[in-house]
Amino acid sequence: MLPLLAATYFMVSGGPYGLEEIIGDTGYGWALIILFALPFFWSLPTALMIGELAAAVPEEGGFYAWVRRALGPFWGFQEAWLSLAASIFDMAIYPTLFVTYLEHFQGWGPVLTTGHRELWIELAVVIIATLWNLRGAVAVGEGSVVMWFVGLAPFVVLLGAAFWRGLHNASATLAPPHGHADLAAGMLVALWNYMGWDNASTIAGEVEEPQRTYPRVMVTAALITMATYLLPVTAVWFAGIAPDQFSTGAWVDAAQNLVGYPLALALTLVASLDSLGNFNSLTLSYTRLPYAMACDGLLPKVLTRKLPNGVPWVSLLLCAFGWSLALGLKFDRLITVDISLWGLSVVLEFVALVTLRVTEPALPRPFRVPGQTWVAVVLGVGPAALVVLALWVARAERVGPIPAALFSLGIAACGWPLYALARIPKR
Repeated sequence: MLPLLAATYFMVSGGPYGLEEIIGDTGYGWALIILFALPFFWSLPTALMIGELAAAVPEEGGFYAWVRRALGPFWGFQEAWLSLAASIFDMAIYPTLFVTYLEHFQGWGPVLTTGHRELWIELAVVIIATLWNLRGAVAVGEGSVVMWFVGLAPFVVLLGAAFWRGLHNASATLAPPHGHADLAAGMLVALWNYMGWDNASTIAGEVEEPQRTYPRVMVTAALITMATYLLPVTAVWFAGIAPDQFSTGAWVDAAQNLVGYPLALALTLVASLDSLGNFNSLTLSYTRLPYAMACDGLLPKVLTRKLPNGVPWVSLLLCAFGWSLALGLKFDRLITVDISLWGLSVVLEFVALVTLRVTEPALPRPFRVPGQTWVAVVLGVGPAALVVLALWVARAERVGPIPAALFSLGIAACGWPLYALARIPKR
């Protein structure tokens, strides 16, 4: 269970890295409210939904298999397309964060950003994770356990130093920076930091006792993620560090402020390693989708080729190539498109949950969301509303000349003609 728990944690979170924008946009008061309340409307409903579906339909391909079984091959294809399209933008975020944290350390920025060095470093992250994943799911899971503990270690020191300073400092404030809070921007980043719960489901065929393991992993990971977000934010607020000092990578500055060079250096290196851990675990998840679709005849059969250790190597290499193409896009644009596409796929999963309750009431469900079918319907209201909110906020962002919301919906709509192409008989 521990390797799957660690891999799931990295697929969703990986630690407090990436929370800085929320503090900088909203201030500590709103940041703590958002990070505490959001899981009850976003994470926990999604984790419960995944717990039931993963236990009832523990097949390779995960959420793709659930939607296909509940709604048919067309919607199964749309689910997979939305997830794969989201992955192009999602997976470009972690190499970007890898370099951002290194740049934040004293004197390293100009060295890393001269010429095309930044892009080459980001590409190296993709290559390392690809090679790691070629070793198999067990290697990724065990590596995630190690990186989990290593990634959180500097924050244990930071927490102690922050609370110690707070005991001797009366300057802590919950007020937003510059007198106002950008709640929309803060909410968008928080949604991204709490998403990805369904990604672990795609490797169900490689997990022992998935019916028993997945529900426990989902709930445990949700609680751990909440704790590792709320505690560090509370600590730096208590220490009196001004919220307007926070932007992506600012945990390094906080470590320098509270302890000094040694902790700042450790957090720089570990934060970059954490981004690699995120990318590595998600590679394990996403690469099973093209494989499962190829097994169903929706993609070329060459994608079903596997190594002796079970790794779909052709699918892995194809995905790595696609992710490399999105390197270099800005962090905020990546998040906006990522949330919009992934959120639409989650809405389909909630529809599948309710549909299977109606069409297959006798389906064995080792774990079941408590209550009747209407409870499952209500469970999906919060995530669906937050997806609509994300699309609304995205209207202000642009990908080139196109509004990000329209860009996201356009990508989603491409799944319809692509399905028609996939249904053409293959020789």
